[in-house]
Amino acid sequence: MIIPEPSRTGDILMAFLSILFEGAPYILVGTILSGFIDAFLPAKMLERMLPKNKILSVFSAGFLGLIFPVCECAVVPVVRRLVQKGLPMSCAMTYLLSAPIINPIVIISTLTAFKEFQGIHSFSDIGNATMTLSRISLGYLIAVIIGLVLLKKKPHDILKASIADGIQKNEAGSGTGPSRGFDVKLTQAMRTAMRDFLDTAMYFAIGVMITSVFNTQVDQSRISAVAGNEFFAVPSLMGLAFVLALCSTSDAFIAAPMDSFSTAAKLAFLVFGPMLDVKLVFMYSSIFRRKFVVTLALALFVLVGLLCEPWSIFIESLSDK
Repeated sequence: MIIPEPSRTGDILMAFLSILFEGAPYILVGTILSGFIDAFLPAKMLERMLPKNKILSVFSAGFLGLIFPVCECAVVPVVRRLVQKGLPMSCAMTYLLSAPIINPIVIISTLTAFKEFQGIHSFSDIGNATMTLSRISLGYLIAVIIGLVLLKKKPHDILKASIADGIQKNEAGSGTGPSRGFDVKLTQAMRTAMRDFLDTAMYFAIGVMITSVFNTQVDQSRISAVAGNEFFAVPSLMGLAFVLALCSTSDAFIAAPMDSFSTAAKLAFLVFGPMLDVKLVFMYSSIFRRKFVVTLALALFVLVGLLCEPWSIFIESLSDK
């Protein structure tokens, strides 16, 4: 067997396939879940489960990731169906941004990557897990801020016209029509999952291609040199998180060994990446209006950039008490 010589094209293809195979199963799980939500979840059920007070419902939506523990690749199609089932936009955006960070899998991976399990011997020792606590709390805070800002927004202001129109159709048809059997609902769930998978996977593949080119064709040492400057450390690591497009279940293992970077810069990497990266920009574009995607990207960059350092200091000060 003759092993082919290394080539730039081969490197790009290898990087593309590795990221694709890592993310595709999560998209499949997310789209299957979205299909079952579309077929089996009663309209307005989630809205009835959340507090009637709109502000309290946004705060509650930030913890939905503990109930639907999905990463950023899977959450987009899930949110699409939840919105069409009556979940308010403010709550949906809060869940969309918080779920990739506030879920058991990501919490455990962050604890493991930063070796913070070692300092926890009892419940009172949880404060020793400063990076994990900082990531969870800052991710929750930013998601809630975005959700509160969107309280007054209507679906047509945020969603693409076809999806916003689908919400109105569901509202008009809720409570009408004969009840359907399990087999009919299951068929609908699989058809919905298939459509969502093809729709989401197309945008995901575009983002993965851009990421794979960056990972293999850009000199990574130059990025480290720029990030070594304290003034540029936070924005450069946020930019790195954007283009690397790592899964939130594994990105902590990339950030933990970055000893030359400050805690604030690592925190920015771990919070910004799951909320916005190259593949998510394209996946968001399948649901949201282009203007909203741009506005959301700028808002997240500013919020994470401004809050990561004071927030990391705040959490560390609490652990010292």
